[in-house]
Amino acid sequence: MAVYAYQGINSSGKNVKGVRDADSPRALRLALRREGVLVTEVLQDAVARERKSRDIDFSKLFRRISASDIALTTRQLATLLASGIPLVEALSAMIEQLEHPELKNAFTQTRDKVNEGSSLADAMRNHPKVFTGLYVNMVAAGEASGTLETVLARLADFLDSQAKLRSEVSGALAYPGFMVVLSVAVITLMMTVVVPKVTRIFEDFDQALPIYTRLLIFLSDLMSNYWYLLAFLFAGIVFGTRKWLSTEEGRDRFDIWVLKLPLFGDLFLKVAVTRFARTLATLLRSGVPVLAAMDITRNVIGNTELMRIVDLARDEVREGESIAKPLKDSGQFPPIVTHMIAIGERSGQLEEMLEHVANAYDQQVESRVRAITSLLEPLMIVVLGGVIGFIAFSILMPLLQINQFVR
Repeated sequence: MAVYAYQGINSSGKNVKGVRDADSPRALRLALRREGVLVTEVLQDAVARERKSRDIDFSKLFRRISASDIALTTRQLATLLASGIPLVEALSAMIEQLEHPELKNAFTQTRDKVNEGSSLADAMRNHPKVFTGLYVNMVAAGEASGTLETVLARLADFLDSQAKLRSEVSGALAYPGFMVVLSVAVITLMMTVVVPKVTRIFEDFDQALPIYTRLLIFLSDLMSNYWYLLAFLFAGIVFGTRKWLSTEEGRDRFDIWVLKLPLFGDLFLKVAVTRFARTLATLLRSGVPVLAAMDITRNVIGNTELMRIVDLARDEVREGESIAKPLKDSGQFPPIVTHMIAIGERSGQLEEMLEHVANAYDQQVESRVRAITSLLEPLMIVVLGGVIGFIAFSILMPLLQINQFVR
């Protein structure tokens, strides 16, 4: 079967489109006609992808494949396999209810490759944007051990936990980000609209203005008359920072600095430790060799300083040493983490210990997110109130002086 992208009109007169496999365009048209869809255009998948590469599809900006989408699909596939349904039939049943076009297309092509004799892991390697290295390696380990449905269920749990963790961190950063944007908007409006109108009355004032009022007028004139220079300066800073972060040295220094940030540094470290422990535990439980598991794990940490430490630990393991020692010597991983890993290595229960670490740090991340959110709310209000108070004070004090002078 080939994969086709189609467009048409349903029985309600609405435009519809999708991706479906069929023996031929004619067979696709007949199948859709039976479903009440009048097909207006059919493109084979390769042609459709070529056309999409030339067009800008703004809907993709809002319809990216999320970890939750993949987790749900993976869990459904695990359930079908656990029910005794053969792999190809399970993939076909799952594909029929998928709505996301890219995800459906990836699983359709994967199903076709498996039907041709390829392994599921090898078929998934052709879609790296959908199936990560961690995903493919766990599937390969599940196929090799004959426990594919168990590995897929474990993988779905892992993806759900990662999506939850990402949501918690994003939630912690969303409120202060919103407050910063709101504060900048309010202050900009006051400095460019309100302050210039009010300070015009000071032009005929013979006495010298207080230094804070002169500073306010200078900043207002700068923002009102030379805003384009400020915009150019801001764009230059953003571009320069991105350029610097694209270098190896810049990224290393930035990641070290991030771990030392007040409030957020400890949060980012706990998130990285949670990712490290849960990913390594999931891979080891699924039968992935320890060296390959550490290679995959380093890529999900998201911090080059901690990735370097994991690389050192991997090299030590390759030479017959333990994982815990280089992690402890680095000084970055918390002592309780390295201690539990060492106990797990000695007792042969490394996966269980890593799971305990991940669960414990999950709870700590939740607590830290709540603490940061509760602290930042009044802090941002105080900062915004302080700036607005400075503007009001700088305007009111000269007005009071004028009132006394007139008397």
